[in-house]
Amino acid sequence: MESQIPFTGILSNKPEENPDFFNWNRVKLRYCDGASFSGDSEDETAQLQFRGQKIWLAAMEELMSQGMQKADQALLSGCSAGGLASIIHCDEFQSLFPKSSKVKCLSDAGFFLDAIDVSGGRTLRNLFGGVVQLQEVQKNLPESCLNRLDPTSCFFPQNMIEHIETPLFLLNAAYDVWQVQASLAPPSADPLGSWNDCKSNHANCSSTQIQFLQDFRNQMLRDIKDFSRSSHSGLFINSCFAHCQSERQETWFADDSPLIEDKPIAVAVGDWYFEREVVKAIDCAYPCDNSCHNLVFNFK
Repeated sequence: MESQIPFTGILSNKPEENPDFFNWNRVKLRYCDGASFSGDSEDETAQLQFRGQKIWLAAMEELMSQGMQKADQALLSGCSAGGLASIIHCDEFQSLFPKSSKVKCLSDAGFFLDAIDVSGGRTLRNLFGGVVQLQEVQKNLPESCLNRLDPTSCFFPQNMIEHIETPLFLLNAAYDVWQVQASLAPPSADPLGSWNDCKSNHANCSSTQIQFLQDFRNQMLRDIKDFSRSSHSGLFINSCFAHCQSERQETWFADDSPLIEDKPIAVAVGDWYFEREVVKAIDCAYPCDNSCHNLVFNFK
């Protein structure tokens, strides 16, 4: 890990870069346990110990002792695996504070879908299943979900969000590039590499590949339908080929930031957190949005 990292986007301390949260205390927890701070297992024979949940609790205990327990406003946010952690630990985070505190959670690019890959398999489900089993993640998943579904299913946000009682905001690209590369069309599901050009740059996708990605977007929208009806929930689902948009300055709040109905992500999140407006922003399907910061990769 780098010894220093820039605090940009939602972590910036400049009002012109972060209008609603620039003067907050901001803390970044570095992530290294492999299960979004939710593992809690030990295998003495293999000399493996997974302590994500204990690391999370120790970090929270330290922050509360440093004065966080006096906060009247708090926001737990994270991107990618951290976005999943923000969902898993959302209610637990809220429980640390007095009832009078305004506590909410923001998941950025953490809405990993239990989707079928290009070979008809379930690459991400197999990966998550291994993580859940190895790290005994079920100990830290909502019991109300485990009463109905298996632990691996409950590790997927689509099955978890209905069990979260704390206000939660989902910020996600409808064509999340990490999921396209690692879940939908990983090398194991595409051994001939027919998706390589499309994965590196969406402009190279064939009409058949675009249709596959449109089906992925449709699944995401179906899976958040009930969640979106809650008066406490917030949404910003843009039709971009991106991953993690809250900590990158150019996507959070800049002159050319991604917009839905003329509103950048920073304003949408602020409007939702401070309850200035109801925010349920869902973009029209690709290629309608020309404000995207689409990611292009070089796999060579």
